[in-house]
Amino acid sequence: MDKRELLEKINQIFISVLDNEDIVLEYDSTADHIDDWDSLNHIQLVVAIEKNFKIRFTSQEIQSWNNVGQMLDNILLRVK
Repeated sequence: MDKRELLEKINQIFISVLDNEDIVLEYDSTADHIDDWDSLNHIQLVVAIEKNFKIRFTSQEIQSWNNVGQMLDNILLRVK
């Protein structure tokens, strides 16, 4: 799976969790760019991503993400 394919999958998870069909993620997207992406929904997003890819993140990993691209990089390291 390449980074673009992963971005599409993550975008679908965001659409589902945030119940917003208009979400279009980019690598530099942050919570400031996405309506309803708050701290509570962030937890739901992380859990949904972990379940979807059958992986677990440490709290340090999660806190280190400054944008969607960094999240994708972390996922790609685990699913290859």
